[in-house]
Amino acid sequence: MLRRSTIPIAIVSGLTTLLLFILFFSVSWRSIPQAIGLGETYGPTKEQIKSGENILPDLRTGKQGVAADPNAWREGDGAHFKEPKVESQSPYPVGVTKPAGSNYTGRLVIPKMEGEDTRWIDEQLGDILASGQMTTAIYHMDDPSALLHPIKNKGNEVMAYLSYLIDFYEDLPDVSIFMHSHRYGWHNNIVFNKDSALMVRHLSPERVTREGYMNLRCHWYPGCPDWMHPGAIERIYEKQEEHILADSWAELFPEDMIPTVLAQPCCSQFALSRERIHAIPKERFVSLREWLLRTELSNFLSGRVFEYIWQFIFTSSPFHCPSMSACYCDGYGVCFGDAEKFDYYFELNFNLNEYLQELHLWKQRAEAVAEAHEQARAQGGELSGEESLDVPEVGRDQWLKAEIRKLELEMHKRREAAFELGRDPRQRAKEAGRPWKDGDGF
Repeated sequence: MLRRSTIPIAIVSGLTTLLLFILFFSVSWRSIPQAIGLGETYGPTKEQIKSGENILPDLRTGKQGVAADPNAWREGDGAHFKEPKVESQSPYPVGVTKPAGSNYTGRLVIPKMEGEDTRWIDEQLGDILASGQMTTAIYHMDDPSALLHPIKNKGNEVMAYLSYLIDFYEDLPDVSIFMHSHRYGWHNNIVFNKDSALMVRHLSPERVTREGYMNLRCHWYPGCPDWMHPGAIERIYEKQEEHILADSWAELFPEDMIPTVLAQPCCSQFALSRERIHAIPKERFVSLREWLLRTELSNFLSGRVFEYIWQFIFTSSPFHCPSMSACYCDGYGVCFGDAEKFDYYFELNFNLNEYLQELHLWKQRAEAVAEAHEQARAQGGELSGEESLDVPEVGRDQWLKAEIRKLELEMHKRREAAFELGRDPRQRAKEAGRPWKDGDGF
């Protein structure tokens, strides 16, 4: 006959409590912020993400949603994306701009490796530099003999940015612009042909002053609205840093709860006002750089960690996804008039990219067929008709070229009109959803 266990009740009770504790955290730890009332602060709720009808942006309308299939969306696909009605909840006050017509000083902060070409800065922005309104701080990452160089080349652009904030803390211009060394990049804004020089030239210092922190990329993907999930176990190629974010966060922000979502447009290019930088003690930037120096993470991963925490450092919000149309209009003076017209421009851009891709494939198929004919003739014969060839539709290329031309002309017309409308400070205020009165500047 089996004997009844004589394990003490206290031990059983303790083991039961431990198992329940483990079970609770294994299934629900990521929902704790919402459970204690931090849902909106720590990222958009499911209801917020699902709400909305507008194709693209306008946090003014309150009718934003999200793409049904984010994986089907590609860069420039305006017609396939919707914004949720969620805004950054920064505790910082709105910055005070200068009187209308005043000049602002600026500095372009650039990390540069040997061999990288930064001549575009002088060639494209030489007039602004010559006027004295803007200066540069180019950090030579791998040249310790250069005037500006970091303590150590680690963390990619992060080391340069933090070094600047420390080195120039007492000598800041009105606006500091942090950018990569290349002139063109896929992550730059589409309306400016992805040209860094045009983005700098059109950037509104008033917008930066009011906001304090402005991500230079207006387009949400990648990065918004529901991007990084600290503590995620599954490793995704596009988000290789995601699985180590929770540990990094705990080290960088030990007094702040780990958020369930970190989101802002990629890719570590932003502008800061002097006031916003000074709102953070210099010692804080020193401590962030110390973490970067001592972390065992690779350059790639340590740099990528900061890509989605800059917004928390400078806005105290883990979620920073401003309206795309407001970013373009108020941030760069490209105002399409309203949300629908903004949407339509990027629908045109989407269609243009589709036709360009189709034309490229058509040409590839035509070249393959021509090559097959040439090989057959070289062998003294003709194609038998049994070859497996993808023959393009005759005349389709001409139709595509005509449609591409129409789209390019229409987009050019609307783009020029948007730049013209963007000269109106009243319109910039309207599309940004902020008050305006006669005499106000941008």
